[in-house]
Order: sequence, then structure tokens, then C-alpha cells
Amino acid sequence: MSGRISKTIAGGLFSIRPVVLLLFIAATVFLGFQASKIQLNTDIRKMVPLGHPYIQNFLEHKDDMSLGNDVRVIVAETQSEDIFNPEYMTALKEITDEVFALDGVDPSKISSLWTSNVRWNEVTEQGFQGGEVIPAGYDGSEATLEDLRTNVLRSGQVGRLVADNFQSSVVHAHLLDALGENGVDIPVLAARLEEIRATYQDKYPNVRIHIVGLAKKAGDVMAAAEEVAMFFFFTLALIAVLLLLDTRCLRSAMTVTVCSFVAVIWQLGIVSTLGFTIDPYSMLVPFLVFAIAVSHGVQIVNTLANYAAEGQTPLDAARNTFQSLYVPGMVALVSDAIGFLTLYIIDVGVIRELAMAASIGVAVIIITNLIVVPMVLSYLGVSGASVRKIQAGEKKEHPLAGLFARFTRKPLAALSIVIAVAGYGVGIYMSQDLKIGDLDKGAPELWPDPCEEMDCPRGYEPKPRYRYNHDVNFLVSNYSVSADVLVVMGKTPVESCNTYPAMQTVDDLSWTLRNVEGVQDVVTISSATKLISTNMNEGSLKWATISRDQYALNNVMSFMPDSLYNLDCSLAPVYVFLDDHKAETLDRVTAAVADFAEKRNNEEVIEFKLASGNAGVEAATNQTIEANQYPMLALVYAVVSILVLIAFRSIRAVICIIVPLGLTSILCQALMAHLGIGVKVATLPVIALGVGIGVDYGIYIYSKLAHYLKQGMDLESAYRETLKTTGKAVAFTGITLAVGVIFWAFSSIKFQADMGILLTFMFLWNMIGALWLLPALGCFLLKPDAARARQNS
Repeated sequence: MSGRISKTIAGGLFSIRPVVLLLFIAATVFLGFQASKIQLNTDIRKMVPLGHPYIQNFLEHKDDMSLGNDVRVIVAETQSEDIFNPEYMTALKEITDEVFALDGVDPSKISSLWTSNVRWNEVTEQGFQGGEVIPAGYDGSEATLEDLRTNVLRSGQVGRLVADNFQSSVVHAHLLDALGENGVDIPVLAARLEEIRATYQDKYPNVRIHIVGLAKKAGDVMAAAEEVAMFFFFTLALIAVLLLLDTRCLRSAMTVTVCSFVAVIWQLGIVSTLGFTIDPYSMLVPFLVFAIAVSHGVQIVNTLANYAAEGQTPLDAARNTFQSLYVPGMVALVSDAIGFLTLYIIDVGVIRELAMAASIGVAVIIITNLIVVPMVLSYLGVSGASVRKIQAGEKKEHPLAGLFARFTRKPLAALSIVIAVAGYGVGIYMSQDLKIGDLDKGAPELWPDPCEEMDCPRGYEPKPRYRYNHDVNFLVSNYSVSADVLVVMGKTPVESCNTYPAMQTVDDLSWTLRNVEGVQDVVTISSATKLISTNMNEGSLKWATISRDQYALNNVMSFMPDSLYNLDCSLAPVYVFLDDHKAETLDRVTAAVADFAEKRNNEEVIEFKLASGNAGVEAATNQTIEANQYPMLALVYAVVSILVLIAFRSIRAVICIIVPLGLTSILCQALMAHLGIGVKVATLPVIALGVGIGVDYGIYIYSKLAHYLKQGMDLESAYRETLKTTGKAVAFTGITLAVGVIFWAFSSIKFQADMGILLTFMFLWNMIGALWLLPALGCFLLKPDAARARQNS
């Protein structure tokens, strides 16, 4: 029945070839124009699981809290012993002014030695004294510089705004509402920060600038977008050359390459028309669309050339090619599209947009490659050299046939299945070490700082690919604060955040967290109260406690930093500074907070809620991915299995196609665990998308194998014939795509290099699994007589 449907569709489409091709050209022109308007975007809202309880808790208090979207500009002195010299302080003042003027920066929340909100205070015999850290009448003289040094020591900012070794200081700026409708323009902000770095490092040779923050990290990733495009076009050119060498036909190689590239244009055009943008994580999608399109295009050219070698005219060869590949091609592409859509269950904007973009891209391949490629070749035909190559190959055994056909024999088939079972076992065992989230310090999307493993000189200027993580390490090594902050929200009744029961509970939580591995420090309203009480009582440590006298606590609040409570004193945030944002660290800290909250939360006193800060976002994202990764993968396989079952009406077909695919997924997870690559926003889609590419191989091979079995051939003979045509195309596609993406390992973006390694493995292993394990399974599952009986029925 499917054969009659394919024949009818082929007849109808090929009878109106000129109309179809004209519509194709018109659509390409329109969508090409739309694609030119696509924008690169890193809206932080797309990177946050907005439905997660942590983020919902933050949104409830977003007017009083920050999501951790801030920037620290660290100005380091490289020549003098410390920062207390006129040239450094002049540079710091000018840089502070530059940061203050940046678009997207909240001008009310900037801290530097030159801002009025950074003050010192002390208790003397005459009472309280205090003032701005920069002395009144500062003129750069030795006397005012010595006053500045004294004020810094009295300010409590050593380790926070001033380095522990006094060789650098920080300009700390909070950005405007990251989740608001008018978010920060991250690329522009990151570019301006780089301009500040370049300008003042040139102007002041004694100064080196380090910049840390979520926006800067995202900006650095986006700045490498041009390089990602370069890798894409290099891969495109390489695949075109290899395709030409394999087919020995310029017209068919160019047809497949151009139509596959047009699929990318259509995908970007449709995405742009729908109002979507692309981000650093979805930049993988255009290549995957191109790869899948090439995979199907190679099958079409290979089949058409074989028909041409039998003496058919270009039109007949093209029509028969479409007719024979329509069903397996449609099944494979629909499986890919629906499989990619399963990523949508993960409540992270970038992943959901990636799922939509990938599904759209695969859907358009049905037109650009499955329909248009054979139509174009119906006019162009294939070269005589390509036909002669196929005719010569028919007279001798193909290398693939000699290598893989033997796996249809029971002894080797049984051994292969045993090896596959062992592979499943080893993969499952090794993948137990697979972690959720980041496994490295700093920004794992970018390359680690070489100075972590070597003693870099003072003032060392790293290469751009290492710069951000070098800056993070500089902050962590020289300051008592960390770039990774988890904020716990302590909600109290109005005007009750400074009551003794609330403060004491906060203090108990602080003590608990300080004893959790991975916590550097905890800053709270209670810790500030102890310090202020001490200062108010001649510095006596006996007073480093929380008074039970409410009047004393009210008096303390007049000196309390406003970042430690909100306007109506109904929120007391707990700032937890972490060693890093590794998954294990976040799990330990959030578990400790959740356990404490379960035991001590009291609506009448204080309730602790997780979480804000950049580490809070990371924790929410990790938990979202952990909860959905296996359901998502199970849904992918369920969808693919159902579609294969519908297409071939055989459980045996499902087993033969899915088992090799599952082995690839398991081994890929084992490889990730071995290489220290965690499951996160950047890598989770690769696992799902690899399934989509791999299923194409199995469907095409099984379809051709079933065709020969229905003709009455024994399994080994049928598989030999399959390897001469479809099998050869699968091998070429797998090797070519793997060669194309292996060069991603040289990318300046580490997560692209990681994806290149994973995709190379998946392309090759999916190919091997389809060519080796599928026939071994078929040896015990497929029977030629049964296949022929089904055909006759």
C-alpha cells in the first residue's frame, strides 16, 4: 500500500516539476531575506527555568533582590607595591566614571573606592566618627594617600572591594532588572567593557583590568559567534569536496550541497519570521540541519546514480529514486522532527527555542532535499564518471560488503550481540559518574585559565580564549568574596526582620552553612549586627552578639547596609559565597538550606526560601535538567519507536533500528563522564539531537535490506546488496560529517569544542552501530520467507 502511495505522489509531483521548482526558488528568496534579519541574542530570561520554585521565589521578591546579574571590574596595579599611588587612583576614578555611564548599569548600585556609598566608621572617646573612604580634599599627596590607606583599613572593605594584598580594587556594578521587559543589551555592554579594558590598559601601563560577571561571560561567548560561522562554512566546503570525490559528479555534489544549505536558509528564515532569535546554544542547530540534509541527499544521489547505471533516463531515475526513498525518508525526518520537539518539555527558554528551531529545520528538509534534489537531478542527471564508477563496482565486491556482511552469520552475529550487551553494561556503569551541571571552576563554556596550573607573572595578559576564566581566578585568588553567590531569602512579617527571634534564626542558618563544604563565607543581617554592636561598644568582642533588647537592635539598624534588608524590613537575604558553582557544591548547600528550612521555618518569625544569585540560577537549572533528562530521552526513543513500528509494521524492525541507537546514547554518556563533561544547557540537546541523526542511518539500511529480503534473498546476500548502495552512503555520510565537526575541537569556545567531540563520536558510532549491529540482530530476527509472505499479503 505504501508503494502505491509513493508511486501516486511521485507521479503527481514530477508532472509539475517546473511549478515546484519555481515555488522553491521564490520561497528561498523570501526566506533568505527573512534569514538576513535574524538576530543573535542572550536574553537572560531564556537561560532561566522560569517555572522552577527558586525562580518563582525570586520573582515574588524581585523588587528587593538581585538575580546575581552584576559586573565586577577589577583594576590591578602591576608595578607598585600597592594601589596607594596617585596614578592608580586617577585610573580607578576614571574607570569608575566609565562604568557609571554604561547603559544597563543601575547607577544607584555602584560601589568603588570613589563612590560615596563606600564609607568608614569607628568608635572613639568622642563618639562615632566616619566618612567617605576617599579623604576630603584628596589631591594625590603622600598625606592624603596615607589617610586613604587608613580609611580603607577602617572601612571593612578589605577582601571585598580591595584585594587582600592591596594590589587591586573593584568597581562593582549591579545591572538593571535582568528579568524585566527591557533587559540589558548584553553584546553592547560586553563590547563597551572590553573598550574600557583596552583604553585604560593602553593609557595606564601600570594597570591591568579583569572583568567578571554573568553578562560579561555571555558577551564573550557571543563575541565568538563569527568564529562559529567560520567553522560552519569550513565544514560545508569540506563536505562538498568529499562529496565530489565520492560521487565523481560535480552537478550532483553541488545540488546536494546547495539544497542542504538552502535548508539552513529556510530554517533561519522561518525562525526569524516567527519572531525567534538565535543564541550561543542554538548556533549548533544550523549545522545539524545541514548535516541531516546532507545525510538524506547522499542517499538520494547514491540511489539515483544506481538507477542511472541500469540505463534509466534522468527523469525515470529521479522519479524511481523519490518513489523508493519517500517512505523511509519521511519516517526518518518525521522521527527527527518529533524527537527534537521532545526537548520542549525542559522549562528553559534556550532549550525550548532550540527544539523548535531544530524541528522546523528537519521539516523543511522534506522539501529541500527529499523532493527538490531528485527534481533538480531529473534535469541535470549524473555524470558519466559516476555511472562508470558504479558499473565497475558491480563487477567486484565492495570493501564494506566484505567487512560487514559476515556479521549476518550466526557465530559472528552472536559474538556481536554479546559485545553490544557488554557495551551496554560498561556504558551504564561508567555513566553513573555522569554529573549534572558544571564540573569546572569559572565559566565552563570557555577554556580554563592556564594560570591554574602554572605560576603566571604579575600583570600577565592571557589570550582572549582564556581571559574570562583568568579574570575569575584573579578574583577568587585575591579577594575574600567569590564570583559564585547563592542568596537565600528570609521572609518575615513586616517590620520584623530585626527582631531577636528572626536574627537569631538567621545566625543559626549562617553557622550551619559556614560548616558546609564549599562555602567560603556567609553575610547576613545577623553578622552585620554583631559587627556594629562591637563597634558601638569600644570594639569589645564581648558585644559581638545579637541583643535581646529590641531598642538596641533598632539602634543598630541605623548603621545597617541596605543590601541586608528591604525597605519595610520584611526580607533578610542570606548571602552565601561559594568556592565554585560545581554541581556537587550547589547540591550540598541547597540541601543544607532546605533541611534547615524544614526544621526551623515559622511564618510568625522567619521563612527561608531558595534562591537567588547566580549560583541560585545554576542550581535551579541543574535541578530542571536532572528532573527531565531521562524522561526526555525516553520520550525521544518512544516517538522514534512508534514511527518505525508504523512504517515497517514490525517489532523486529524496531529492535534492529533502536538497539544500536540506544548503545550510542549510553556510550556517549559514558564518554561525557570520562571527559568530565556535565549534562547542562549546552550539552543536553546534543544527546537528544544525536539520536535524530542516528535513526536516519538505521531506517535507510533496514528499508533497503527489507526490500531485498522481500525478493527472496537470504540475509547475507540481501545485506551485501544493501551495503553496495545504502550502506556505502551511510558510511560516507558518517565519516564525512565526523571529519567536518572534529575541527570544532579547535574552537575558542570550550562548549563548542565539547559538542564537536560528542558529535564526532555520535556520527561515527551511529554509523558503526547501523552497519555492524543491525545485521547481527537481523540474523536472529529477520526471516526472508516471512518478509516475502507479508509482501504478498
